[in-house]
Amino acid sequence: MGKRITIIQGHPDGQTRHFGHALADEYAKGCQDGGHEVRRVEVAQLAFPLLRTKEEFEKGPPPDSIRQAQDAIRWANHLVILYPLWLGSMPALLKGFLEQVFRPGVAFAYQARGKMATQLFMGKSARVVVTMGMPACVYRWFYLAHSVKSLQRNILEFCGIRPTRATLIGGVESMNEEQYAGWLDEMRGLGDVGQ
Repeated sequence: MGKRITIIQGHPDGQTRHFGHALADEYAKGCQDGGHEVRRVEVAQLAFPLLRTKEEFEKGPPPDSIRQAQDAIRWANHLVILYPLWLGSMPALLKGFLEQVFRPGVAFAYQARGKMATQLFMGKSARVVVTMGMPACVYRWFYLAHSVKSLQRNILEFCGIRPTRATLIGGVESMNEEQYAGWLDEMRGLGDVGQ
């Protein structure tokens, strides 16, 4: 039986197609080949405000676009989050989206003082796909992939999503056609097996 997979395209540019969009498309094709169900969330196409207070985060009503994204995440048992590395981390729009979506009562529940939060997204897994201009080995070994690890540990795993895997794709501006095609094939293969 196939998985239920939600692909979250985190590139903030909603007007132009980028390499990350092609990667998401190929992953979705692989999912279809592998008999998985797929839903997609295009963060750049959603209208939502940034959260500015603890009160908004904990009790503010999410806009319809965020409720629909929350439903797509609840429905899935595997998430794929794609984004370009900007200033060493995810773009601000994607971070704002995650703050809206991963709220108390949806992704986790507060417990009595001193106790860990209840993880409401248990049973889900995730893959984070990050494109970047620098070589991926430099980001992984010199910068220690800090922002990807933060997303994995402090957001996804905190809410019960595990395992979380990462695919780091470096040197995107200098790729030749063979390298480009190789990464598209890689994504299609991951989609086929639902990873």
